[in-house]
Amino acid sequence: MAYCRQEGKDRIIFVTKEDHETPSNAELVADDPNDPYEEHGLILPNGDINWNCPCLGGMASGPCGEQFKSAFSCFHYSTEEVKGSDCVDQFRAMQECMQKYPDLYPQEEEEEEERPSDQSEETAAAEASATKEEEGSS
Repeated sequence: MAYCRQEGKDRIIFVTKEDHETPSNAELVADDPNDPYEEHGLILPNGDINWNCPCLGGMASGPCGEQFKSAFSCFHYSTEEVKGSDCVDQFRAMQECMQKYPDLYPQEEEEEEERPSDQSEETAAAEASATKEEEGSS
C-alpha cells in the first residue's frame, strides 16, 4: 500500500512494487525558451548573467553577494585587452568581504612549492626515459 508523509520540508513517498510496474502518466511540458526564470546556464539568451545558475554555487546570494555580482559583472562585460584588468577594485572588495566570513568562504591553503612525491615521480620518469634511450642505442 503506497502512502506519503511529510517530515519538515521533505515529503516521503512509499510505493509498492506494483506502483512501479504501471507506466507513468506524467505529462512533460516543453520548456519556454523565452522564460526568464528558466535556467539556461550561466549566460541567458539575451547575454545577461543568470544569477540563479547553480554553477555559481550560491555566491551571488551570500553575505558577499553584491561584491561578487559587481566583480563578476565587471569581468563579464569587460572590453579591455586583458579581460577583467579594469575590475581589480571590484575583485579586491569581494576578497576583503570574503575574508570577513572565513567559515563561509574558506581560503585554500597554499600548496608546498614542490612535494616530495612529485619529485620522486619526476626522477622515476627521467630514469625510465634514460633506460629506454640506453636500450635503444645498444
